[in-house]
Amino acid sequence: MAIMVAIGTFLAIIDPYQATATLPLWGRWIYWTGLIIFGSLAGQAIILGIEALLPGLPVPAQLLLTSLLIAVLITAAIIFIQGFVGPYVPVSFWLRLYALVWVICAAMTAIGYVIDQNFSNKELPRTGDGTSTFMERLPVKYRGATLYAVASEDHYLRVYTDSGEELILMRLADAIRELDGADGLQTHRSWWVAHDGVADSKRKGGRILLVLKSGSEVPVSRSYAKAVREHGLT
Repeated sequence: MAIMVAIGTFLAIIDPYQATATLPLWGRWIYWTGLIIFGSLAGQAIILGIEALLPGLPVPAQLLLTSLLIAVLITAAIIFIQGFVGPYVPVSFWLRLYALVWVICAAMTAIGYVIDQNFSNKELPRTGDGTSTFMERLPVKYRGATLYAVASEDHYLRVYTDSGEELILMRLADAIRELDGADGLQTHRSWWVAHDGVADSKRKGGRILLVLKSGSEVPVSRSYAKAVREHGLT
């Protein structure tokens, strides 16, 4: 939030394209900071959607698609706001407005990615069998447990162990990076499974399901089915 407010303040001062030249500084600050916060929240939702619908999409393509979609939402927001506060944005200017907005969105998306990679997603040192560092994120009673699987639930992960289940605030992609070296694999866009956590497999409605030792069932999507078979889990 502090970073978004700082960016909004910067834009309010430089007033790109003189878009808010008629507003006082405090009005420009509200305008630009509000748009940045809206765009950031929308961007997070868009990124989650892209990861779910287009798994494996290269990072440059993800960033480009994200910025293009955010620009659509920001452009619509500007047109809506200007309809109330004026001046009204004529339809003939909408495409040009979108292009101008996209330039800023592309820059903000790139900045967000750099921040995410260098701060939020920085890898921690790995120890032991590849699960030790990850298990340190759990409450004390789970840290000596055997990891069965992790599943994405919105912005959280549900961690399955032989001592029970626990929710932690983390993205699946980050967990998989941290579990690199552990004996397991991703079976679905929302699941990672430890080899030792699987008790059985079965088919249901043409779909492969892995059964954890805890009894929970894990879906296997078509894109990961080959890897699951190669690991001898089916």
